[in-house]
Amino acid sequence: MGLQGQSIIGYARGSNTGTALNAFNPATGEALAPNFYSSSKDDAQRAIRLATESFFSYAALAPSRRAAFLRTIAQNLDALGEALVERAVSETGLTPVRIRNERERTCSQLRFFSDMIEEGSWLDARIDHADPARTPSPRPDLRSMQRPLGPTAVFCASNFPLAFSVAGGDTASALAAGNPVIVLAHYSHPGTAELAGTAIRDAAQKHELPEGVFSLLFDAGHEMAQMLVSHPQIRAGGFTGSRAGGTALLNAANVRPEPIPFYAEMSSVNPVFVLPGALQQQVDAIAKDLHASATLGIGQFCTKPGIVVLSGDGGNFVAKFTELIAQTSPGILLNRNILSAYRREISERPAKTQARIASTGSAVKGGPENQCAAQATLFETDGATWLSDPRLQDEVFGPSVLIVHAKNRAELLHIASELKGNLTATILGREEELREYAELAALLEQKVGRVLFNGFPTGVEVCEAMVHGGPYPATSDGRSTSVGGRAILRFTRPVCYQNFPDSALPPELQEANPRNILRLEDGRYVRRAEKAG
Repeated sequence: MGLQGQSIIGYARGSNTGTALNAFNPATGEALAPNFYSSSKDDAQRAIRLATESFFSYAALAPSRRAAFLRTIAQNLDALGEALVERAVSETGLTPVRIRNERERTCSQLRFFSDMIEEGSWLDARIDHADPARTPSPRPDLRSMQRPLGPTAVFCASNFPLAFSVAGGDTASALAAGNPVIVLAHYSHPGTAELAGTAIRDAAQKHELPEGVFSLLFDAGHEMAQMLVSHPQIRAGGFTGSRAGGTALLNAANVRPEPIPFYAEMSSVNPVFVLPGALQQQVDAIAKDLHASATLGIGQFCTKPGIVVLSGDGGNFVAKFTELIAQTSPGILLNRNILSAYRREISERPAKTQARIASTGSAVKGGPENQCAAQATLFETDGATWLSDPRLQDEVFGPSVLIVHAKNRAELLHIASELKGNLTATILGREEELREYAELAALLEQKVGRVLFNGFPTGVEVCEAMVHGGPYPATSDGRSTSVGGRAILRFTRPVCYQNFPDSALPPELQEANPRNILRLEDGRYVRRAEKAG
């Protein structure tokens, strides 16, 4: 499939008169054809108008039709075959295996939401029947369920060109909930974005959905992002990226005359607490597994363990981990901006924070001009220094880890209590220690969205129970998740219908329960089939 380099506005293409941008291969530094053209204001206005016009008809579609739409998107992504893999590899420097795995995750996520919206219990349908005999006043008939918000803006991530981008989790959950979606592609992988965008557009056309259910915009700068989140017809937003970018868009969403929910996943250092029992047993295995997690994807996972807090004598562990870092080969970062930021953080951190460099990976040797190669770096400090300097909690995006030595249990707990919000936190130790350090687990529960025991955080399962979120600054709203079944609830709100005639109610709230979904009726969860039996 040939790339056109133009935005997708409903079923048509955008203009080719805006500022041109190119993708660059971070492994070679070469510019990749074709040129991609920033969407014009007219393009964006047309996309928003079409999304607004399509909202009510799309929201009213039977869940089975929305589910079929999502499944077709997955089929289309699969059908792109190696063309999608090759383009994503050339734009990101990630391996073909990684891209194939990410596509499988993206397609599985689409099918996951398809199954979920057909099953229907996510709607949280609730019914309290009328009680005209109640005193001192009768109770009306009240029925509520989740309803979609409206046109939704999705902002693609740099580090996941498929799973958190055009057809990724934000888009999938917003479409599943019944919202039209306008996606702003990431400048690092516009070709991958266009391929995924055509997969969605073609699926919408196949199912004869209203034009405007999906649009894809390109932008060489930041103007389009601000325009989308500020537009009065955009009703929600989803973002994965830097804290600076997420905060700027969150602020724009909050200062509108009518603020909107804006869900930003921004930064996380995902601390790992290694208890004394773990330091006494299997030190080599723990160091090896932790190193693999911290350097996976060249340290560009949002769940990368960036801080390791040791309690007790960590000498053997540090020696082994230092050795592993020293043996780490340079890796390719996603783009030149990320490489520049990484190098700046690595060079400035010792002078600014008093954390010392304990080990570095193999040096970057001469390579192609503009190659985005980075060297692994291990920092080390003590608990008192860490507690005195909030900058040591800042994320370093790339293959860098900070070891913090807590002098005793009290200091370890103090460190946990001072953590900012994160996506994950991990406890490594013996099972009996988990009970002994119950206070640590309780503290971490307030700081993160997912607490792990004797595991590593770089793996986010797509399932009903997953929580991929956390308090600020990990995300803009720690009550939400961007992965798993609850992700759909970010793009809905509950609506109550009082004394509506049965025929005017959504099918999910009608007395006969024609969809046979699980509902809370008069305080009891039932299905109509169960009641009849």
